[in-house]
Amino acid sequence: MPQPRHKAAARLEVILLAGPALLVFLAFVIFPVLMAAYYGFFSWQGYGPPTDFVGLKNYLTILQDPLFHDALAHNGVILVLSLVLQGPAAILLALLLNRRMRGQSLIRVLIFIPYVISEVVVGTGWSLMLQTSGAFNDLLQNIGLGFLANDWLSDPGIAIWTLMAIITWKYVGFAVILFLAGLQGIPEELHEAAAIDGASYWQIQWRITLPLLAPTVRIWAFLSIIGSLQLFDLVYIIWGQYIASTAGTSTMATYMVSEGRNAGNFGYGNAVAVVLFLISLVVALIYQRAVLKRDTDGAITGTPARKKRITR
Repeated sequence: MPQPRHKAAARLEVILLAGPALLVFLAFVIFPVLMAAYYGFFSWQGYGPPTDFVGLKNYLTILQDPLFHDALAHNGVILVLSLVLQGPAAILLALLLNRRMRGQSLIRVLIFIPYVISEVVVGTGWSLMLQTSGAFNDLLQNIGLGFLANDWLSDPGIAIWTLMAIITWKYVGFAVILFLAGLQGIPEELHEAAAIDGASYWQIQWRITLPLLAPTVRIWAFLSIIGSLQLFDLVYIIWGQYIASTAGTSTMATYMVSEGRNAGNFGYGNAVAVVLFLISLVVALIYQRAVLKRDTDGAITGTPARKKRITR
């Protein structure tokens, strides 16, 4: 029978196609994580082989450190606010840009430009503009709104909202483009049929567009959640390692750098990296099982179909 030969050829094809990607994944993802977990058991200064074994001391210190608790809470706030602020804004903009209008292409480009700008450029520019003597406060003074001028970066009551405004400005364009791609897959005939039945524009969007756009929204939410948990660039560039904690904008990633590399304790920094990885992994698995499962069911090919009971 030629069937075993076909199976062997199929396995060889899978190995040839997936093998290189699997090797790269093991070398640049799994191996560094394992090494970070290993170094996390040592008090290591970053050079030479680690010899000062401390066991679980680094991990216990992380779980007991109030600064890490604050950073974790900030990540949680950023996560929730990112979903609440970016999601509705991106959906409304996508619905607007999905309609025929003048300058549609230009508006799409202008919305997407902040996303492709480097985080270093964005962070440096906003940090200069939002200083107490920066361009933003000067603008408020010149237009007669000087009473609104504030310390946008150092005030703990405002800094987190400043960060969210910058994050929304930078990343909402990605969500808009993603949602526009999802809207293109919705048949226009459904909208036309609903309009003929007397449904208003907003009823069509609420009853037809949003339910069909839900898989795209769930994918975007997943990417936003993981990005919020691993946020580092903008916070570290704008606030730095010291101001971030006092301003209430520190994250787990900035805590890892400030308490690990900058403090000369690379073993502790590796332990923080492992904790951050585990938190992200747990959140990703829970989200996949609770939310994305409905989108992935039946998407994997080659699995035997469920037997349906036929009743006569």
